[in-house]
Amino acid sequence: MFAVLKTGGKQYKVQAGDVLRVEKLAADAGEKIQFNEILMLGGDKTVVGAPLVEGAAVQADVIDQIKGEKLIKFVKRRRKHSSKRTVGHRQKLTLVRVTDILASGADKSGVKAAIGSGSVSGAAVEAAAPAKKAAPKKAAPKKAAPAAEGADDLKKLSGVGPALEKKLLEAGVTTFAQIAAWGEAEIAEFDEKLSFKGRIEREGWVEQAKELAK
Repeated sequence: MFAVLKTGGKQYKVQAGDVLRVEKLAADAGEKIQFNEILMLGGDKTVVGAPLVEGAAVQADVIDQIKGEKLIKFVKRRRKHSSKRTVGHRQKLTLVRVTDILASGADKSGVKAAIGSGSVSGAAVEAAAPAKKAAPKKAAPKKAAPAAEGADDLKKLSGVGPALEKKLLEAGVTTFAQIAAWGEAEIAEFDEKLSFKGRIEREGWVEQAKELAK
């Protein structure tokens, strides 16, 4: 009897007694494990899964945790001052010996499931995770402070939008009359203080403010 099992993204055709090198599993040497992803069973009667054979499994003993042969990766790039790099890699593997092939009843065997070392079952995650704390309530977004009572709509000035109006209000400039009364000193002061970069004179705010203040 043989079985085709899936583990680590690969498929293996196995029989009892076979020794396999599979992608690293979360198991120690000497442990008994069970592969539950069985794609096909063969022997007296062939059973093909859809996609898995229900109730089937392959049991195996973990022999050791090993590393595969060293693989050399050489990279040479063109037109980059002859850049090159050599990298060595040894894949982590688990050596197992197949002991039994179960055609049914795998869910009642009580044998530890074979799980890749880079993955954890949902049940294990749930058991290990601490109780979730209630998410803190998000603070309501702050509303823009309302304009001072009696303030003029400074956005009527050429080139003044909500952002510039906010700067002016925060600087204490709330009416057209204030701007109309600016002299050279005040213009220079606010130009530097609020980083207007010559906008006051360029847009003619003082003349506009005199008209709007009437």
